[in-house]
Amino acid sequence: MTVVNEIRKGFYLDSVALMRISRSIVAMPDIEEAGLMIGTPANKQILREAGVLNAIGEGAAPGDLIIAVRAKTEAAAKACLVEAASLLDAPRRTSAGAAWRPRTLRAAKAQMPDLSVALISVPGAFAAAEALKAIRAGLDVMIFSDNVPVEQEVELKQEARTLGRLVMGPDCGTAIIGGVPLAFANVVPRGDIGIIGASGTGIQEISCLIARAGRGVSHAIGTGGRDLKADVGGITTLMALDLLDADPATNHIVIVSKPPAVEVAKAVLARVAKSAKPFTICFLGGDGKGMPGNAKAAVTLKQAAEVAVGKPLAGESIAPRPKQAGRKGAKVLRGLYSGGTLCAEAQIVLQGHQLAVTSNVPVPGANVLGNLSAVHSLIDLGDDEFTRGRPHPMIEPVVRDAPLIEALADKNVAVILMDIVLGYGGHADPAGHLAKVLASHGVKGGPAIIASVTGTSGDPQGLAGQTAALIAAGVVVCPSNADAAQLAAEIVKS
Repeated sequence: MTVVNEIRKGFYLDSVALMRISRSIVAMPDIEEAGLMIGTPANKQILREAGVLNAIGEGAAPGDLIIAVRAKTEAAAKACLVEAASLLDAPRRTSAGAAWRPRTLRAAKAQMPDLSVALISVPGAFAAAEALKAIRAGLDVMIFSDNVPVEQEVELKQEARTLGRLVMGPDCGTAIIGGVPLAFANVVPRGDIGIIGASGTGIQEISCLIARAGRGVSHAIGTGGRDLKADVGGITTLMALDLLDADPATNHIVIVSKPPAVEVAKAVLARVAKSAKPFTICFLGGDGKGMPGNAKAAVTLKQAAEVAVGKPLAGESIAPRPKQAGRKGAKVLRGLYSGGTLCAEAQIVLQGHQLAVTSNVPVPGANVLGNLSAVHSLIDLGDDEFTRGRPHPMIEPVVRDAPLIEALADKNVAVILMDIVLGYGGHADPAGHLAKVLASHGVKGGPAIIASVTGTSGDPQGLAGQTAALIAAGVVVCPSNADAAQLAAEIVKS
């Protein structure tokens, strides 16, 4: 084996673009592993663990790009470096005649003085510093970056509150502000329902179900998954409540998250009680107690959407139910999720059927992930442990391939439960990718495959086409994630 590293001083490219280049070059002949990463200590550790870092790469600074290759031969390694250089330089060649674009936030603000929101998507180690520049420049901030230390989040949000600025995130995957979708978001009509969500796929699922019911969204404000924890104190949630309460275009407000810290929940519900507007509160895994008179509790995302629109939503599967109850003799359910909130909702539905559930992100009542072949397990593949140095599975569905292939081959698995999430920022054809994996690795008489599609007819991927591709691949498609989990529970209990 030959390990070759090359450094590009002061070179930055979006991490998703780097990961896609990595995928391209690792597919070259005689290449065992390859990675392109900015030279932060955390990224060096990832490359080190992958066995592709040598002394040259160890010398990279946090602002440098490391190109790391492990190959069967030296010739293959050199060819890989040449191809990596070509792919890295391609954006620069194609943009030579493009209009000037600012390289700093200060330059952007000078060019467009009416800017009001900055979206931060840089490695987590640098995100808080960039966000601080933005709020001091008078901008609200959405921090898409994850792996930001919680103490930095607290300091940032406290200063932003003092300055009257809103900080959405860190790890804020979705927002819709005045009809403008940001990051992972779907094409939904404007309407009078406002949403406050701790994470991205909860907002996406609810907003899509609202759209399918013929209603629309005024604004959807993401807070980041830690905002309702005791350390942060719900700063963004409370500010978002003030904004939507004062918004004349918002007549109903939905709040969705995992159960907050007790004192934070009290503060949020006390603020809700002061509003004249009706609320739907979906604390996934909570007991629903203590709701003020103007608020109704929802157990699932689907129920939250139903309460908000004032009517029940369809619950039958789009594709026919499986003729047999999954793999013969098997009784274990495996959930492979790209959306953390969808994973949490599925756990709640399964527990409602008295099924013992384990997860890497367990809700109250569930256990920490155990022996996958022996217990019902729901895995959030978008959690930080899986995305450190890797693309989110909504961006790059190949992240789900290995655990899916393993589940297909596990004779104890009766049902595989999955989500397909559409919208801006996501993969162009997630259903098509899944169909190819199932065609290559599906086993006759294997587990039942059940999925839901979070999306709308206006999304770039196309809801109808994605659904059709799944059905053609033998997947049972349900109209919501809650319905998919419901069907999966019925099968494993039959």
